[in-house]
Amino acid sequence: MNSPDPRTTRRSFIQGVAALGIAGDALLRTGDAKGALYAARQEMGKPTSWPDAGRRILGRTGFNGSRLVFGCGAALSRGRRDDLLEAAFDAGLNVFDNGTRRYYSDAEINLAPFLARHSKERDKIFLISKAMTYLDIGPEDEITTAQAKEGAATWSGLLDESLRELGVDHVDAYYVMASNNPHVVRNPEMRRAFEHARDAGKVKHWGLSTHQNAQRVLEAAMETGWYDLAQIAITPAGWYDFTDRNILPGTDAMKGIEPFLNKVRASGIALVGMKAGRYLAGRKFLGWGKPDAFDEHYEPSFMASGLSPFQRSYAYVLAHGLDAVNADMQSFAHLEENVAAAAASPTHFA
Repeated sequence: MNSPDPRTTRRSFIQGVAALGIAGDALLRTGDAKGALYAARQEMGKPTSWPDAGRRILGRTGFNGSRLVFGCGAALSRGRRDDLLEAAFDAGLNVFDNGTRRYYSDAEINLAPFLARHSKERDKIFLISKAMTYLDIGPEDEITTAQAKEGAATWSGLLDESLRELGVDHVDAYYVMASNNPHVVRNPEMRRAFEHARDAGKVKHWGLSTHQNAQRVLEAAMETGWYDLAQIAITPAGWYDFTDRNILPGTDAMKGIEPFLNKVRASGIALVGMKAGRYLAGRKFLGWGKPDAFDEHYEPSFMASGLSPFQRSYAYVLAHGLDAVNADMQSFAHLEENVAAAAASPTHFA
């Protein structure tokens, strides 16, 4: 019987010690046990095998983007999570959504090291930032030329700040955040601000993001032909309204909204969903924490799928009119759960 090569044994021992050190460091920094285990496996040359979460061309951008968008705000606003970002990239996620520090604190600074490490693969990453106009107007208020110029100047100025914090010379898309007013969506001053930034090489595509009045906003966006992406708050039960942290009263379920969403996508606008699972868990005093809230919209076979309530929500919305979903990614467990949900979606909704 041959004895093991002592050099191999020693090398394995050293690798194991190094892996334990990396895992311990990751656990101390993040408190994420699963993330620490992932880091240890990577160090030992035993990469994690991920299910295929899928990709789709994002409208007029032409980019083949992951159907899961890494939402940087919740994950990175309070600190770096390089381990989580690398794991997500390894799992096939290549769309990263971020935004101005006025709303997301240090999230863009904390994404910068990841972007720097992958600078040679920059064309494989779709980077999104966003900012509000900070205009004090309601969802249906008319907008004056002076207001539009003020809002456009604020919005474009915050892009320069984001580029500095991200450590890049451009983003792939820049959204008008909290874009709940159709008059702002149609405003030529906003369009000129985007064109100026695009012509300066700071941004490639224009988008919008809204938690409110989404159908009217999308109708205005289609009418202009200006927008390449839109991020909207929607659940299996219908539109999610940020004002009440609830499902918009009187809304159709998502299955009823799907023909409209497909019309938007056919116009060239990629649709990214958000808040798809927010209503299911969390702070009950805000009206959240209803894990069975969407079950009535699912077929019995889907309910028997073995997916968690969050996974069912993500899998469902991905199959009913969206190109991608911006999912919470605050831990390695979230990442695993979300990737599994996206991978399961085509199985249950062929």
